[in-house]
Amino acid sequence: MANIAKLMKQAMSMQKDLERVQTELVNRTIDFTSGGGMVVATARADGTLAKIKIDPKVVNPTDVDLLEDLVLAAVDGALKAAKEVANQEMGKVTAGMRLPGM
Repeated sequence: MANIAKLMKQAMSMQKDLERVQTELVNRTIDFTSGGGMVVATARADGTLAKIKIDPKVVNPTDVDLLEDLVLAAVDGALKAAKEVANQEMGKVTAGMRLPGM
């Protein structure tokens, strides 16, 4: 019976830690640039996009394809980096436990 109580206590503690980390991830941002810094995408570690900054020098009405590629590369990189940060932070909480969806 003591083992079950200990396990329940650990589960409740881990749940609180997971909730804390999830809240922290909303506030943590990661920048990713493309085009030598001409486009900067900022993603939150919860996987949402926070902002995009585009240097006016890269805005060329005759070459919209280039701008689209730069934006796509910056956003993709920022979201991938944010996901990696989230996975690392959640991994610290779960500490190798095999949990569905983690």
